[in-house]
Amino acid sequence: MRKISACIVSYNGAEEVVKAVESLLCHTRDCQLTVYLVDNASPDGTGAQLEQKNFGPNVKVICLAENVGFGKGHNTVLPLLDSEYHFVLNPDIFVDGNVLPQICDWMEEHPEVVMATPKLLFPDGRVQVLPKRKPNILGLAARQGVPGLKKYGDRYAMLDEDLTKPTAIEFCTGSFFCMRTQVFKAIGGFDEGYFMYVEDADITQKARQKGLVYYLPQFTAYHAWHRAPNKSLKPFFQQLKSMGRYFNKWGWRLGC
Repeated sequence: MRKISACIVSYNGAEEVVKAVESLLCHTRDCQLTVYLVDNASPDGTGAQLEQKNFGPNVKVICLAENVGFGKGHNTVLPLLDSEYHFVLNPDIFVDGNVLPQICDWMEEHPEVVMATPKLLFPDGRVQVLPKRKPNILGLAARQGVPGLKKYGDRYAMLDEDLTKPTAIEFCTGSFFCMRTQVFKAIGGFDEGYFMYVEDADITQKARQKGLVYYLPQFTAYHAWHRAPNKSLKPFFQQLKSMGRYFNKWGWRLGC
């Protein structure tokens, strides 16, 4: 039976993590699934609450002593993985079908693909615009709402492509992706120089050095897509810092 692993990194919000895990355990069949829950020293006690939950032997809870960030949190499980496919999932994800093994089955039939993501929906069923081309300055600015840049934002979001069929992409969301575990280990997981933001764009570029990355709209999952309040400048400056790291590493691009 195929071995599949999944990791969720949490920072507060135990109830949402529990919902995500229960959906995975309820709907994932025909495989040997191990779920890792890594808590980034949540001040609201999420880690302790997850440890107290009786999820069963296939769910491992790891409580970190400090908040090490999104990527480093996910990298915590790297030495523990013995799966064939590994999923990186946000805490605000939930599934209502056997989507994890289905994605793995599709990748098994397409050995040139090393990383893939399904179509993600808001809880009310609306489609989220997540597949993208490689980050560029104008595309990112458009996504932040800078006026007059809509055409750059649309192209960055691949709205000029037929996204109703499996499509090769250059930027895979970190909210929900599958990677061959062998590749995830070979590239060293996430670049831990990013605390949060843009680390998913970075790991996509590392994965693309090993093979293709695909958007698979025939498979769906749900994503609440929480965002930091606009009144807070800290996430904005953190995002700028991460964008600078990304462009310094992969090259500065004005537009597509």
